[in-house]
Amino acid sequence: MTEKQEKILNAALELFAEEGFRNTSTSKVAKRAGVSEGLIFRHFENKDGLLEAIVREGEERAKHLFADIVLETDPKEVLRKTFNMGEKLNKSPETANFWKLQYKIKWELEDYMGHKLEPLERALESAFSKLNYPNPELEARFVLTTMDGFATRFYLDKGFDLESGMEFLRSKYGL
Repeated sequence: MTEKQEKILNAALELFAEEGFRNTSTSKVAKRAGVSEGLIFRHFENKDGLLEAIVREGEERAKHLFADIVLETDPKEVLRKTFNMGEKLNKSPETANFWKLQYKIKWELEDYMGHKLEPLERALESAFSKLNYPNPELEARFVLTTMDGFATRFYLDKGFDLESGMEFLRSKYGL
């Protein structure tokens, strides 16, 4: 990806997060990125192309985020690493804004994009199965739904204490 493409994507990311996808024009993105609107159309075709590029980037980052968990064989470590993911999502303001936008996109477009979570869900199911939980599939879904709710609260409620939620899950599962 060229430097200008990165500038365009970063500007789109910021504006989509601030104003929403539907309320952001390509001319605003071009102005923020310091490029011509025509350059956006040349590289991304249209605003939907920008969104698609950001969603693809989210899928790539999710793969990297989940890689260490998915490759883990110790079931307790799978859980521990899953519950420690919040720290990775918020290691910098840029990273936090990126993930906040991923959430905002799914809300605005009414598309859960659950396929991103499939590798993590399978790893959790396997961990709960190894730990002899009676219904590993539902336990994995419970954890992911709870963490999704915590993330939603974290991104929408500035005062929400994400770490205490993660600590509750660690305690619940004996970590």
